[in-house]
Amino acid sequence: MFRLAVALFALAIPAAAQSVQPISSRFNADPSPHYFQTADGGAFYVYATDDASNSGKYWDSTTWRLYTSRDMKSWTDAGIPLAVTVFKWARPDAKAWAPEAAYRNGKYYFYAPVGGDKIGVAVAEHPTGPFADARTDALVDKARDANAGDEPIDPAVFVDQGGQAYMYFGTRVPKVVKLKADMVTLDGPIQNVKIEGLPASDPKKVYGEAPFLHQHGSVYYFSFSTGWPGQIVYATGDSPLGPFTYRGVVLDYLKISTNHQAIIEHQGKSYLFYHDNLLPGGGHFRRSITFAPLEYDKDGGIRQVKPVKAQ
Repeated sequence: MFRLAVALFALAIPAAAQSVQPISSRFNADPSPHYFQTADGGAFYVYATDDASNSGKYWDSTTWRLYTSRDMKSWTDAGIPLAVTVFKWARPDAKAWAPEAAYRNGKYYFYAPVGGDKIGVAVAEHPTGPFADARTDALVDKARDANAGDEPIDPAVFVDQGGQAYMYFGTRVPKVVKLKADMVTLDGPIQNVKIEGLPASDPKKVYGEAPFLHQHGSVYYFSFSTGWPGQIVYATGDSPLGPFTYRGVVLDYLKISTNHQAIIEHQGKSYLFYHDNLLPGGGHFRRSITFAPLEYDKDGGIRQVKPVKAQ
């Protein structure tokens, strides 16, 4: 079992994970957490949307941000891993939204939603970069690709045990597409992700954004945000392509307009990364990344995470 073919971790739950603590004093959001083993040693890397560089009135930053840690207790701001300007095909003022990263073929891949209508992919020899455009055009382009959806944003990549890579993305209707082994080429058509059993009695229980897939045992867990604002909910299935059956809530509504999650798991230790309004001056457009332990019931259900605010 692995996420993005990366070795993850088996650590005791750090004390900092018991209550809500931002990983940085700088505003950030949309976490993409990973554990990468490099020549420098193993470390955690969290790629993020950089809320500190936006206007404060919208999510209009044009750079991403990276945070690193050896122990998940002390975090270092590693600066800008790349900016929209890496992609010459993109407008230099295009919005840089929720990123994703992956390791394969001895290289690190960065999946970048650009401008709300394209997803680019960049590549580097080290998790901190420098990253270069891995193509001469977008990996997904709303104007070019059939069934790219309203907004091809929020990419999340999962590699199964057989080595097949999948990328999930999109708002309002979740999308999935296979990636070739080179990680920079689509392998077949973009498909809709089918979610069954959403409670008809609750009109707010719909797919909104932030798709994410992880595996626990033999079960595939598809989690997502229900909207703006949204809960983080999850569904389970027997295949990375679905269909998935709704199971319940992972994280309830927060006092901000978005909710975005990612899950790291290994050897029974799981963590939910997400963002919230945690710093002075924070809010809808100035968010902060944090994380909490994630636990499962005996039937495989995820126990709802109920953050305890730090005193």
